[in-house]
Amino acid sequence: MRLLSTKQRLVVCWVLLWLLLPAGRSASAAASTLAIWNRIAEDTVVRAGAFQNEGLIYMAYVSAAVYDAVVAIEGGYTPYAGGVTAPAGASVDAAIVEAAYRTLVHYLPGQTAVVEPLYTAALAAIPDGPAKSDGLTVGMAASNLVIAVRTNDGRMALLSTSQFPTGAEGPGVWRLTPTAFLAPQTPWVGEVRPFLVDAAGRFLPDPPPPLHSFEWVEAYNEIKDYGSATSTVRSQDQTTTARFWTANVIRQYNQVLRDLIDSRALSALESARLQAMVNMVGADAQIAVMHAKYHYLFWRPVTAIDPTSVKPSGDGFGKFPEGYDDGNTTTAEQTGWRPIAATPNHPEYPAAHGSITSAMAEVFSEFLGTNRFDLPIHGFDPAGLPGNLDAVRTFRTPADMRNEIVDARVWAGFHYRFSGVEGVVLGRKVAKSALGSGFRPVDGGSSRR
Repeated sequence: MRLLSTKQRLVVCWVLLWLLLPAGRSASAAASTLAIWNRIAEDTVVRAGAFQNEGLIYMAYVSAAVYDAVVAIEGGYTPYAGGVTAPAGASVDAAIVEAAYRTLVHYLPGQTAVVEPLYTAALAAIPDGPAKSDGLTVGMAASNLVIAVRTNDGRMALLSTSQFPTGAEGPGVWRLTPTAFLAPQTPWVGEVRPFLVDAAGRFLPDPPPPLHSFEWVEAYNEIKDYGSATSTVRSQDQTTTARFWTANVIRQYNQVLRDLIDSRALSALESARLQAMVNMVGADAQIAVMHAKYHYLFWRPVTAIDPTSVKPSGDGFGKFPEGYDDGNTTTAEQTGWRPIAATPNHPEYPAAHGSITSAMAEVFSEFLGTNRFDLPIHGFDPAGLPGNLDAVRTFRTPADMRNEIVDARVWAGFHYRFSGVEGVVLGRKVAKSALGSGFRPVDGGSSRR
């Protein structure tokens, strides 16, 4: 018998507390089960060390299986993979637990030792009988079908992070960024088959502006002034906003959906639908944006502003020990310029955070049926511990979210304004396309909130 660590025992107690004490919770008992397994999936994916756009793909697998399991039992919406049938009276709780667990350990087998005790505890809290057995069968079938549908979908097709077309060297071309000069991050994500849209390449934006253009000069000078770690023009509020949006997006937006499950007293069906919308649409937005990033391979502000910021020993993407200047007399380089935190290790254009945040703005607006949603979002508080989500900002409209994320990535020194705007446009287009075909009411079903 495997002994549990103190942390694992605490989590098991937390699961049992939620499952055994439904009184006083605003969401249904099964919806609370879903929220618990959403958090378990989130913790598992983050603990596994998956980069955020890769992690959203794993979250999408789990969310698709849980959604199909709940829809098989309760009906009301079109399933993702389809083909799962459920006996009358099958336990929704058991189906959720089984679908989530089986999918998680299939894709992240290294996390089984941590997740298995939570699974065992969750099943122990569900009364034995035909309903439980039938629910487990439904959950297993949903998981197996999603795994089968997603086989050979391009996940980790390029095991080496360096396998992608690099193009010609020169000004404007992406380079490894300081201080760690990490290898290119997950280029394979851009080649994964999307979950809901037909092709990632359909959302490819126009190329970034030429280095001789007014748009480039304006964006370059803005981020040089406002995105520097030592900026004297960026306000404290702008700095706090920039750091707020450095939070892990998997945690950030899955926290929003759990908050909505509770505050809106959602049913298990609506909770499963919202979870699938968040993670499957989010995954598609990141697949599309990574496809665009490695298509254009545009340089980050740090290597555009400080040509000496490139890897001193060479990185295989251009000359060293100096990089390239842009050849524009109206943009002045600055040795030693750095953003407020380490630059993400993938190409710049378009902005990934703009893409995911814009897609999520569309998801929550669609789900809630309003553009006036007063949505609280948790983000990073610079006064707290690393990785915290202690700060909360409330956004009145989807446009407020989109505008702020564009500003925030400029103020952080990560993205030119035009890149943020194109990321926002891409994310919204992906979300609109995905939501137009998925999660639709059927057989008299409704989208009650």
